[in-house]
Parts: sequence; C-alpha cells; structure tokens
Amino acid sequence: MKIGKLAKVSDCSIQTIRYYEREGLLSPPSRSEGNYRLYNEKALKELEFVKHCRSLDIPLSDIKTLLELKKRPEESCSSINDLIAKQLDLVNKRIQGLKALKSELQIMKKACSSDNTVESCGIIKTLTV
Repeated sequence: MKIGKLAKVSDCSIQTIRYYEREGLLSPPSRSEGNYRLYNEKALKELEFVKHCRSLDIPLSDIKTLLELKKRPEESCSSINDLIAKQLDLVNKRIQGLKALKSELQIMKKACSSDNTVESCGIIKTLTV
C-alpha cells in the first residue's frame, strides 16, 4: 500500500509517518518503479506500535530503545521494566502538578463572583500579587 493508504488505515498523518521513518522508528519502505513508498502489514504493525507508545507519552528516544530490544528477544526485559518505571514516575509527577494546578484554579474561581467589575475581580487580583 502507498503512504496515503497507510495514513488512512492507521489514522496517522503522512507527515508523521515520514517523520517516524526519518527518525528510524519505522523500517525503510520498499519503493515502486515510480519511487513511491510501498508499505506492507509489517509496516502497519510497526506504526501501530509507535503510535501506542506515543499515546503512553513515551519519548521517541525510548521508543527507539524498545524497538532495538524487540530485535533481541532472548535478552532480559529488565531494561524495559526500568524504562516503564521511569515513565510511570514522570506521569505521577505530572499528576501531582495537575492536582496543584487544579487546586490553584479552584481557589481563583472562588475569589470572584461574576457580578464584579474587572477592576474588583478577585481573579485579576490574585494574578497580580
């Protein structure tokens, strides 16, 4: 299949597919006589793997590591566990940050009623302290 069909089937933009290829996250596709990229089911599976990793917010460098490790199935998976533990730690830190953000926004929301003028708006006052 050509890149347009791969994009449609995978729900991934053509530009993203090309970017993943440049970054070495996808195997180089074969080419037609007209020099069009040609993809097979293996390419679709690779793209789905990368997309799933990105949906988990795994950085591209870590996805490259995972792809390299997939090529060595006999090795210990401890490095994969470490990679995911590091990612989980980052997610937990982001959650804490988002909870703090939510709390601050809730406080700001309570600082003002919609009946005030901008001049007496409690939200503006909390932002300019």
